Amino acid sequence: MDWERDGSVPENVFQKFAAANMLVPCLPAPLPVEWLKRLGIHDILETVKVEDWDYIHTAIFTDEMSRSGLQGPPASLTIYSYAIPPILKFGSKQLQERFLPDLLLAKKRICIAITEPEAGSDVAGIQTTATKTTDGKHYIVNGTKKWITNGLWSSYATMAVRTSGPGPAGLSLLLVPLLNHPGVSMRRIKVAGHTTSGTTFIELDEVQVPVENLIGEEGQGMKYIMTNFNHERLTIAIGVTRQARVALAAAFEYCMQREAFGKTLLEQPVVRHRLAKAGALLESQWAWIEQFVYQMTKLKKAEADVELGGLTALAKAQAGIVLDECARCAVLLFGGNGYTTTGRGEIAERIYREVPGARIPGGSEDVMLDLAVRQLVKNYQGRTKVLERPKGPSKI
Repeated sequence: MDWERDGSVPENVFQKFAAANMLVPCLPAPLPVEWLKRLGIHDILETVKVEDWDYIHTAIFTDEMSRSGLQGPPASLTIYSYAIPPILKFGSKQLQERFLPDLLLAKKRICIAITEPEAGSDVAGIQTTATKTTDGKHYIVNGTKKWITNGLWSSYATMAVRTSGPGPAGLSLLLVPLLNHPGVSMRRIKVAGHTTSGTTFIELDEVQVPVENLIGEEGQGMKYIMTNFNHERLTIAIGVTRQARVALAAAFEYCMQREAFGKTLLEQPVVRHRLAKAGALLESQWAWIEQFVYQMTKLKKAEADVELGGLTALAKAQAGIVLDECARCAVLLFGGNGYTTTGRGEIAERIYREVPGARIPGGSEDVMLDLAVRQLVKNYQGRTKVLERPKGPSKI
């Protein structure tokens, strides 16, 4: 809580996690085993071999990182993992050799820079441009990025840029240098919650980036971004669900102690009713998350993207809805204490302030709900088409 009040996590915390290779679990499972072993990383805490790490381990790790009930501190440590997978999956060999050793060993930090002032969930509306120089050796990047988590202390960004015409076909991913790089200026954005996560506004003015920093192929950026979202949304859903549990648990404990009208709050039927309604939503959400995690251990990546893509968006949206209910329940039951930024109800007040941080980043709630239905319809139409009888005279 002190870190959130101060607005930053001490640098030595990141260094301790890095030294113990405990930032590696932030990456999507299965882990990049070949790369990790090349760098001397063979296991996690001498307990799980890197080749045995799966999404069940990821869920446990993510859940534990959120056990404080605050999303700022874990975000300050783990968000960099969203920026590395595109390099692993689509980056050229020379790009990987240049950057992955320092990134996987957490000697350098990296952020994912997609969102802009005029393009949030509408990724296809990105306006930041990357234009090749006449000699073809560099991209010149101009534009702005907003609400970029960890940007302040990142040496690089996996950045969505426009390399050609409008729409998704004009987007590419570029590895852009940030800290102390000419033409790059960054400043902190003050947000309601997640204060330690380093939310950043980035301005790019004639920033020169080698063409070798292109991730994959030009024009494929939208595809790369979409394949990156499922891991992000699932881990958000896991962390947010834990946050909801912390809020409700704090309220439950308080209600067992606080007395009103001659008995504890927990002895009041109306209080038990409110806790029960929030608890039912919470336990249903966690059961769904566990189902997702199990499926992720059984499906191949390409299959999971199709079968679970829409449902992952739905789970992320539902996690925010559940957090809203549990956090509101906690604040109301704490009463005046829940409306106070210090004292017994501080955790409830703080979590309730972070609810928008669960419902907006990673895909805003309404966009996620719409995406889920569209994806389910698409899958349904694809499967029914396979079952259709071929046109022509029947052979029966």
